[in-house]
Amino acid sequence: MQRSPSTTTRDRILAAALDVFARKGYHRARVDDIVRASGTSKGAVYHHFPHKQAVFLALVDEFAARLAGAVAEAIAARHGALAKVEGALMAALDTFAGNERLARLILLEAVSLGPVYQAKRAEVAGRFTALIRGYLDEAIADGAIERLDTSVATLAWLGAINEIVIQWLHGGAADLRGTIPPLTRLLLRSIGAPAPRDAASVAPRNPHDPPR
Repeated sequence: MQRSPSTTTRDRILAAALDVFARKGYHRARVDDIVRASGTSKGAVYHHFPHKQAVFLALVDEFAARLAGAVAEAIAARHGALAKVEGALMAALDTFAGNERLARLILLEAVSLGPVYQAKRAEVAGRFTALIRGYLDEAIADGAIERLDTSVATLAWLGAINEIVIQWLHGGAADLRGTIPPLTRLLLRSIGAPAPRDAASVAPRNPHDPPR
């Protein structure tokens, strides 16, 4: 099914805005820059977005939709609460790795945009937090992990993910995807859960071997 011309124009504006924001920074970018980069008109931009901040918030929504879609797909492919949590963590980091320019804008460039942006960012983080906490609660109910404060655990996990991504954006890690397996193992161990590759990494023990 073909998209409507209006939707196509909006997408062109957002794609151009991402290029402009990434190149000039949010504060130095002007609506006229987005108009030129998108090959549209100022009237077309203002038809879809009342101001520059609205364009930026739409990019945040677009990233949130990509993140939610990747996480939902990863969760659907797994069985068991802990496996779903693991899948969600891996999908989230992979989404950041595949959208570096958006991640840079959202986590670094936009920190000074004020309460409207902070509310939007909190909304996105809140949805992911609720998802992870829900599956941790389910894992406790299933007996997969010991009882713990899942609110604290989830916030600690999000803090770790945020710090890893920010360090990557600052050049502290060459490959964000390369951090996914060790970080996932670390986070799962922090709640007393078996790490995903622990079982495969331990060779079967001969019953005649001396105790380790």
